[in-house]
Amino acid sequence: MATQVIFEQVWKKFRRGERHDTLRDLIPSMLRRLAGAESADLTSNEFWAVQDVSFQVDAGEALGIIGPNGAGKSTALKLLTRILRPNRGHCAVRGRVGALIEVAAGFHPELTGRENVYLQGAIMSMKRAYIASRFDEIVQFAGIEDFVDTPIKRYSSGMQARLGFSIAAHMDPDVLIVDEVLSVGDISFQARCVERMEQHIRNGVTVVFVSHNLQAVVTLCQRAVVLGHGRLCYDGPVEGAIDAYLLASQAGSRRSDTETRFTLESAKLVRLDGQPAHTMPPHTSCVLTAVVRCDVESPPVTFGFEFERTRDLFYCYGVSAEDIGVPRQSVKPEERVSIELRFVAHFARGHYRINLKVRDPRWMKNFLFAENVANFTIDEAASFQGVVDISPRCSIVAGAAAVHPQ
Repeated sequence: MATQVIFEQVWKKFRRGERHDTLRDLIPSMLRRLAGAESADLTSNEFWAVQDVSFQVDAGEALGIIGPNGAGKSTALKLLTRILRPNRGHCAVRGRVGALIEVAAGFHPELTGRENVYLQGAIMSMKRAYIASRFDEIVQFAGIEDFVDTPIKRYSSGMQARLGFSIAAHMDPDVLIVDEVLSVGDISFQARCVERMEQHIRNGVTVVFVSHNLQAVVTLCQRAVVLGHGRLCYDGPVEGAIDAYLLASQAGSRRSDTETRFTLESAKLVRLDGQPAHTMPPHTSCVLTAVVRCDVESPPVTFGFEFERTRDLFYCYGVSAEDIGVPRQSVKPEERVSIELRFVAHFARGHYRINLKVRDPRWMKNFLFAENVANFTIDEAASFQGVVDISPRCSIVAGAAAVHPQ
């Protein structure tokens, strides 16, 4: 299988606070670069945004890129699309590229939506006749039919995002590069984006997708890379990438009301039917097991569990062992406690994480707050909104047979 995206030992650095507002600033900077002053070493006001990162994407493959803010994800995409040039290393994309890196990139605010479709298409090397043949489809997908002849400066950010994605997605690219398109736009547009990218993948288009929406990454990609502080932390199956990403974020977790007296030693989530717990349908029965160690003398404690949606950290459910009839536990230093929580995942489509707390219920103080001890994806086609699956059933009767409820 041919390789279409190459990112080989790439380094990219930036200067903090560098601005070229005048010729007085710009000319010395250009002279330094012409003189070879762009050395491999950092000066006091420079930092590496990408450090020695390598990956390849084969034709027809969908690669997710995930990581915390500031990890270098968007910089990597800008290097791939030649918006930026690397200081060291080599990156290339082979074939026609459709890119949505920034929502309004390439749009002229004074031009109408219609004029910007042709402008953006020209930037993407689309011929005018081809743009004209796809124009109605582009506008309909973006949902801007009533505003197509309105200057784009009057558009909301969501309208601009819909139009930008629609142009990029309708040029029939060999490679589609998308950065956080699902972070804007309404729920209907997000669903259409996912469906369109799934269609491209089925048609053999190579996709490189950056997103904080982990459920979308699981849906679209079989492989993902994790970036952290500009470095490559993981490259492999998407389930392992999400584990690596959440484990890395767990290390930086802090809660102001936590007086750490316990240590989490292990945690594991499994399905009761024996299948892997990474991806499952709603209403799946699961069991979370964890082992914690007491480090410091503590009063009797209870153990709490929180379920959060990772896309927006929406708090879905919380319960303590004491709430469901398990008495407080007295634990001595160096003793270990094994905890088991059985639950049924009545969740709607999305990606979720479980947090574990060891808590002094008398004073409402945490002795341990461990984020991301386990995570899972609920995959179902029926809904794109909400967190609860209610197993809806609906019947409709029209005409003379319709009756009022008694």
